Amino acid sequence: MKYIELMQAMVRGEIPPPPAGRLIGMRLVDIEPGRAVFELPVDLEKHANPMGTVHGGILVDVADAAMGCAYGATLEDGETFTTLELKINYLKPVWGGTLTAVGTLLKGGRTIGLTDCHVTDEGGSLVAHATSTCMTLRGDAASGR
Repeated sequence: MKYIELMQAMVRGEIPPPPAGRLIGMRLVDIEPGRAVFELPVDLEKHANPMGTVHGGILVDVADAAMGCAYGATLEDGETFTTLELKINYLKPVWGGTLTAVGTLLKGGRTIGLTDCHVTDEGGSLVAHATSTCMTLRGDAASGR
């Protein structure tokens, strides 16, 4: 089964999100080749840092998921991927609401691809911007992943 087919089943609610997604509370809401959208209802009881805003690790988790799914949605059957590098810029604090993370494939190749993600608040204001380099795995490298 292609990665995108698995993710489409998740969007339709036919399969549950992975454990990390359930733990954080993020939800994949749209997926197409090269683009994925996640939503995260902010829960400061679970997501706050010591200053009372959403912890940066939570923001990077939702951005990483969006970028990875955007990349994964371009793969063929039997291929999988791994993240080689990830960078994020935090642009403003978040105290509540629902965050939206839109991951996009900027440049795909046979083995390496570049993605980015805009994380916005309910008003559409940019909260964080991330980039990621992903690598396609095939054959034995993809086995069991």
